[in-house]
Order: sequence, then C-alpha cells, then structure tokens
Amino acid sequence: MGLLVAAACAALTGSVWAGGAVTQAMLEKTVPDTSSVLSFGMGSAGQRYSPLSQINTKTVGKLVPAWSFSFGGEKQRGQESQPLIHNGKMFVTASYSRIYALDLKTGAKLWKYEHRLPDGIMPCCDVINRGAALFDNLVIFGTLDAQLVALDQDTGKIVWKEKVDDYNAGYSMSAAPLIAKGLLLTGVSGGEFGIVGRIEARNPRTGELVWSRPTVEGHMGHRYDKDGNAIDNGVSGTVNKSWPGELWKTGGASTWMGGTYDPATGLAYFGTGNPAPWNSHLRPGDNLYSSSTVAVDVETGQIKWSYQNTPNDAWDFDGANEFVTFEMDGKRYGGKADRNGFFYVNDAQTGKLHNAFPFVKKITWATGIDLETGRPKFTPDGRPGDPTQGEEGKKGKTVFAAPAFLGAKNQMPMAYSPQTKLFYVPANEWGMDIWNEPISYKKGGAYLGAGFTIKPLFDDYIGALRAIDPKSGKIAWEVKNTAPLWGGAMATGGGLVFYGTPEGYLKAVDAKTGKELWKFQTGSGVVAPPVTWQDGDTQYVAVVSGWGGAVPLWGGEVAKKVNFLEQGGSVWVFKLVK
Repeated sequence: MGLLVAAACAALTGSVWAGGAVTQAMLEKTVPDTSSVLSFGMGSAGQRYSPLSQINTKTVGKLVPAWSFSFGGEKQRGQESQPLIHNGKMFVTASYSRIYALDLKTGAKLWKYEHRLPDGIMPCCDVINRGAALFDNLVIFGTLDAQLVALDQDTGKIVWKEKVDDYNAGYSMSAAPLIAKGLLLTGVSGGEFGIVGRIEARNPRTGELVWSRPTVEGHMGHRYDKDGNAIDNGVSGTVNKSWPGELWKTGGASTWMGGTYDPATGLAYFGTGNPAPWNSHLRPGDNLYSSSTVAVDVETGQIKWSYQNTPNDAWDFDGANEFVTFEMDGKRYGGKADRNGFFYVNDAQTGKLHNAFPFVKKITWATGIDLETGRPKFTPDGRPGDPTQGEEGKKGKTVFAAPAFLGAKNQMPMAYSPQTKLFYVPANEWGMDIWNEPISYKKGGAYLGAGFTIKPLFDDYIGALRAIDPKSGKIAWEVKNTAPLWGGAMATGGGLVFYGTPEGYLKAVDAKTGKELWKFQTGSGVVAPPVTWQDGDTQYVAVVSGWGGAVPLWGGEVAKKVNFLEQGGSVWVFKLVK
C-alpha cells in the first residue's frame, strides 16, 4: 500500500465527528447494531439479513402501518431506493436524484435535497436512484448527471460535490456508494452508450480521488497524489488480448450496481455489465472484464481476481449482479444470481468456481457451466447472427434466447439467511427474440447493434421468489408472481422473508416454506428492497413504493401486460399493533 493511501485510510478510519458520526468500525461490526441500517445491503457484504425477531412467523399478521411519507410533486417514475437508518433519521433517495431526511418516529420531513439535473442526461433504465452511503456526519449519493454529492446529515447542506464523468458521453450514476476501509467506492452506469466501466476510491470527507481502476481490459488505472495529479497504476489486463482492434476503447462493462465488501477477505466485489456494443460479432474474444465479478484490493485498486460469467456476451446478460459473501463449511464464499440464469458460488478469497447451477426454468444460450474450467457450455446456434452475413448486410439471423436481456435477476437484490442457509432470489422467467444490426460508436449515442422483443415464457407467471440452497443447487421453494419481480428481498431472524411486487404489495413469507403470512397494498408497484430496525422496544419494517424502472421502458410484450400499474413515490413504515 502506498504511503499516500495508507495515510488517507488511517486518517479516515480514525476520524470521529460529533453528533453520532458513522465510523468504519460501525460499518464492519460482526454483530450489527439493530437500531441502524448504515449501508446498502444492510451490511457491506450485502446479505440483507437482520437478526431481529420481534416480528416473526407468529406475530407478522399484526403488522400495520406506522407512517408513510410521499416524495411528492410530478417526479414519480421508478423508486428503487433502499432507506438508511441512523441517529433518529431515515435517509432515502428518490427518482430524479433527490434525497430526503425524515424523522424516524413521525415520518416528518427534516430536509430535502433536489439535485439540479441538466436536460441532456441519458439514463438507460429510468430516472432511478438506489440509495446513499453514510460516513462521519455525511450522507453521500450519486446523480443521473454523473456527480457525487455529500450532504450534512443534520442540515442537508452540501459539504462537497464532485463530477465523476461526462453525462453527454452517456455516463450516469444510480447505485448506492460503498464505504470500505475508510474509502468511498463507486462505480458508473452507461454501458449502453459505449462508456468505459470503472471503480473509483475517494476520500469520503472531501471527495478527492485516491485511485481509479477501469474494468475494460487495456485501460490504464491511476492513483492520485495530494494535488489530484494522476499517477499510472498499471494497465487492466493486456491491450487487445481479449478485445479486437479499437473496440476496447468504448467497451462498456459498467459497474452500475455498485459493490460489496467483506472485512473477512479485505476485498471489494463489483459486478461488471455488458460489453459494448451488444453485437458480439464485432468483438470476438472474451472481452475482459465485462459480464464478470472483479475482486479489488480496496487500498490500491488492484484486481486480485476476476471471474467471467458470460464470456463474449451476446445477449446483454451483464454480470453486474451483487456478489454476496457468506460462510459455508468453514470457508468464505460468494453467491451471485447472474442475469444469464445461472447461480454461481465462488471462493471469496481466490475466485475459484465452487458451484454453478440454473435458478430459472429455461436457459437457451448455454447447457451448463463447466466446473473445472469455469466456462459456459455454449449452445450451438444460440447466439444471434452476424449482420454482415444477413440480408443486404442489415440484419443478422434472429434467435430466441432465454432468459431475456432484462435477466433471470436484474437490479433487485437477493437476501441470504445464516439461519436457514438459503438465498432468497427474486427471479423472472422470460425470453426474447434478438437479432444483431450494424453499429458504430458515436459519443452519446445508443451503442447496441441489436434489436429485441421480450416475451413471457409461461401463461400464469413471470416472477418467482425462490429459496436456493447454494450447497446443493436445489430450489427449496418458490412463490410465483403474475408480473415480473423487480424489488429486493430481506430475511430476518424472525423466520421471515420480506419482498415487494409490482402489483403494489409488500409481502412476508415463511423463510423455511415460502408460505405467505402477510401482505399490504402500498398503492403503487414495489421495485425496491425492504429494511428493518429496532427503536427502543419496537421493531420496524420499511419499503419504498413507486412503479417504474426498466420493465415498462424495455419490456416489450411484458411491458404491455403491466401497463395498468400506477406510478407513485412514497416510503412506508410498519410495526406490530399493540
């Protein structure tokens, strides 16, 4: 570790501000403080598990609303935010790069910050925001015009604001930042516009860059001195080894879902998105590090290991899904429910593949994953055709592919329960007709080179909450849902799993059986993950409600099935009736 980074980490982890400051030690507690929710994922490892048990399989039927708060105005659209809970306040982001601080007991608005967005923003998948990060007395979040904003938790006043990249080139930010070893780690969105994905580390108190690591092979990483000058920190991989010609320069692989961090391994894990363009015939090779999991040394930005879920991705399967670490047979592993339809279990320290199995019913692009090589067994003719071989060079052969490009699982986070040793995965069953088209890069232009139509696979359901055993690869139970599932899951020590549906319900099911025990209609679709905490002697559950996200924008025939759903924008808080 360089002297600069070492000094920065020491200063940050040791700093304490008055007024209930959030420290790295608080974020890394082995036994979490159940009175707070300090990070996205309900812990930096992303398990989304709480040991709280006042609300349990016997009492959940008495769960009632404690309060609700409306985000107000005309700015509805998708609400995918996970609230944070600290020091008597809830911090919750909303569509169009807004953030609110609410009084935990009453739901009263304490302050609001509304980021001034330019006209030219280019979010691929709705004007959403998934949440913020807490450190010291700051709350920090990313914006749709690719900026980071740090606000005082008590007043909502701007403490610092930094431009991450050029929104005119397609860059944006929608993920919650991650705090690890006293550093602020962030990714970028924009893979559909030919941006170059990367992970950055900043001083969370000032916004100053510490290091930057690109996630497209061939690009140079950098660390930064105290004056902000870039110092080369090594190329990611080897130029042109897995990317032909010049395509690596606009290669995508955006880190749009943010990362997780495991104090036990000291590594941060980021999923990377699709390679650009979608037309895979233009870029023969594996196209590292797209559609992968990369494990990064938090202090230096060095890629310690990478595992590619979909080499030479031709279906926009991404690999941006969260890598959730957990204990199994005395070792530390990570689970990942990939958009491509397979669930992967990797050694969290080395990346070596331990297990891989389907978690959806229909997968057409591969017949399985070779556990020795870690590579997929590609299906012959499962890839959309080369447009240069098509009719008049305008369109390649159309294939039917499953899952659809919106994925067997998309942004909706899964949960892991150490109590049941099961993962709870919001999954979707759909397919697509997909074909390739000629494409060339133009700054700020859509960079796909493909056309598609999404179709449901079954008449009775699209979404399914599935309980998955990472050891056996078996699905312990499932709960089907008519519409696609697009909100996350949460498991609790009360033997419950909470999740939301686009039809507007927050539901609680038995973690062992999947039996539905409670539900509440929030008034709009739930596409966000729930959280829970305890204040005094009372346990609370909260979820954000507001239909939107990628499905109504990109969903083809599926979008038509759910076009009756109403938009909204609110947060609901529940407790047991006495």
